[in-house]
Amino acid sequence: MGTWGTGPFDSDLAGDFTDGLRELAPQQIISALEGALRRVADSGPRLDGGDEAEAVAAAALVAAQIPGSKVVISPEDGLHKPLPQMPASLPALAREALHRILGDGSELAKGWVDSSDATEWRQEVELILRALS
Repeated sequence: MGTWGTGPFDSDLAGDFTDGLRELAPQQIISALEGALRRVADSGPRLDGGDEAEAVAAAALVAAQIPGSKVVISPEDGLHKPLPQMPASLPALAREALHRILGDGSELAKGWVDSSDATEWRQEVELILRALS
């Protein structure tokens, strides 16, 4: 997996996930976001880093839609169109997935070589989590 930064879209996996969303119809986008979040929220004790990268990107997209959110998606990372109306359950599912990603068993959280990058990544994820609360 190519990773070039600590943001929610700064990896090949997250970029591929977002690129795939651009081709979908509105309801399919919601289903894809829910699927990415559910794979992490409902997984066993060990998480898959690829699933986690997609879930962080999905959570960021959900959080950016919440009024007053401090999560801002740059045009090159976004969907190039407004997201459809989200079901009320999606932010809660995103919170659950992010709590799992920040906890034990997270491949993504433990995969950082540089501790300052790990700290910066954690802060990015916590910002998204706060916006979802």
